[in-house]
Amino acid sequence: QVQLVESGGGLVQPGSSLTLSCAASGFTFNNYVMSWYRQPPGKERELVAAISAGGSRNYADSIKGRFTISRDNAKKMVYLQMNSLKPEDTAVYYCNAQRRVGAGQYDYWGQGTQVTVSS
Repeated sequence: QVQLVESGGGLVQPGSSLTLSCAASGFTFNNYVMSWYRQPPGKERELVAAISAGGSRNYADSIKGRFTISRDNAKKMVYLQMNSLKPEDTAVYYCNAQRRVGAGQYDYWGQGTQVTVSS
């Protein structure tokens, strides 16, 4: 059974830091690109950051220089370190695992964790 379980969300003040964690199980973690997405209130879900099994990273322009994605393949964990948080970072953050196989792909999602940045 595939599971992605996010944790670490909460209510923080602008300028604060927060680290999200995602625990993966039920699939071959090393074969998957791991990503964080977010969905702000009333908006579409958007890619925040992605990391390949080999450690290559990709970031959305809106969070470059403030957020860092990392993964621990041995522990099957992925993290999102968020610094200098802004009110516009308020969203539900989702962990995603994706693997492309031929013309298709495997795509798994966590249940999400709420991050609220407010004074």
